[in-house]
Amino acid sequence: MNLLPELRLHRPETLDEAVRLKATLSGARFVNGGTDLLVNLRRGLGEPSDLIDLGAVADLASIRRVEGALWLGAGVTLDDLARHPEVLAHYPAVAHATLQVAGPNHRAAATLGGNLCQDTRCVFFNQSDWWRKGNGYCLKYKGDKCHVVVKSDRCYATYHGDIAPVLMVLGAEAVIATQGAARRAKIADLYREDGAAHLTLAPGEALAAVVLPSALGCRAGYAKMRERDAVDFPLVGIAAALQRDGDRIGELRVAVTGTNSAPLVVPTAELAGRPWDDSAASDLVAVLLKTGNPLKTTVVGAKYRRRVMRAIARQLIDRLWNEAAQAGGAAGA
Repeated sequence: MNLLPELRLHRPETLDEAVRLKATLSGARFVNGGTDLLVNLRRGLGEPSDLIDLGAVADLASIRRVEGALWLGAGVTLDDLARHPEVLAHYPAVAHATLQVAGPNHRAAATLGGNLCQDTRCVFFNQSDWWRKGNGYCLKYKGDKCHVVVKSDRCYATYHGDIAPVLMVLGAEAVIATQGAARRAKIADLYREDGAAHLTLAPGEALAAVVLPSALGCRAGYAKMRERDAVDFPLVGIAAALQRDGDRIGELRVAVTGTNSAPLVVPTAELAGRPWDDSAASDLVAVLLKTGNPLKTTVVGAKYRRRVMRAIARQLIDRLWNEAAQAGGAAGA
């Protein structure tokens, strides 16, 4: 690990001041829990001139109901998010996915906004500086080629967040703040398929909150595969939200993480109106394989990750389908 680079630390007390600083200070980075950013800086992965600490912005650390929807502040810790009564009662899939993130000590410091905006990862990138220098810097930082897809003109580092895909299938929206204003966007619109520039936020923007809709009408869940049963990032993660209409699929929404440079929605509209059976599962696997694209960004082989992706998707939706039947069509998340 390296020493942290020389930098200036700012601690604004309002979100408006925070985004103003971000817009005017070239090279500045937001930080709150720091469980992702500070580790990367200690590895020499970036040299920001300024850090803007969001820990003093009180409005970011609240969870509240607004016109029926549940607003999750971007500064809420993962520990508080997973234990909040409203989340446990009405959005248990969010609580479950949150508890899959890292370990208890990480979740006590890490925040929702930091988790959603975490950097992409790659076995060629997340190394010490001397390792990267000796093996050739990569396209993501200091280099001119991607070691994963050598002839590519973009970086294939992978997004490994657990919470984003669940929010995506639940129809949540992001509240994005700029100085004196805010806009709302789908969670999927926070990301692009570029490992070196995977966030769509402009320099003067910050993720302020996540809005969960009040009426879900579905059962939702999340499943992941990782090397160890705790701490590790997902090598593959699948989120699904299922609305069952008798013996037919009313609606099925699926998202995948850990395979691409962004969490992605899997196109499933053609499954609506069909029973969930081997034929439907086979068609889901086909579109899942076209969407998720595991490459050699981890120490686990891509072929194995594809096989696991298919398996955990089928297992997860089987479980949701059976739970919906046992509940007599009652909705839940």
